Amino acid sequence: MDKEPLDIDTALERLAKALPMQFRSAAAYTTAAASLTGFRYLGLSELLWRFAEAELADARRLLEKIVTLGGKPADRVEGFGLDGDGEAMVTRLIELETEVIEALQDTIPATGHTGDSEALEHRLEHMIMRKQEQVDTLIRAQRA
Repeated sequence: MDKEPLDIDTALERLAKALPMQFRSAAAYTTAAASLTGFRYLGLSELLWRFAEAELADARRLLEKIVTLGGKPADRVEGFGLDGDGEAMVTRLIELETEVIEALQDTIPATGHTGDSEALEHRLEHMIMRKQEQVDTLIRAQRA
């Protein structure tokens, strides 16, 4: 029985959509980490910076895969529109991350069932899992 191969064109198209959102995540978390003020946000600021670093590392991984598949790297970052208020920032970060999680998940059906395509699928799943854990953390922070 033949294994379903990676649909390179569809994967590249969907990864090209997700990559600028991934860059946006890194930029939004960095901006939020540096912009939050007040004692109640002191601990959250450092946590958001750690999220930003993880986002940038995953952006690099997506870029590497896009280039490996013959695609071109994105050269833009989507806008993120963070408000200066801490609560509004957290809400906006949740919205942004939910959008990119869906964009990454939309790529999975194109990954097929061969070894190289399974590796891409698992990379996407790990990114989605990490991002969802970040969203869960932000939701818990909102409840305080």
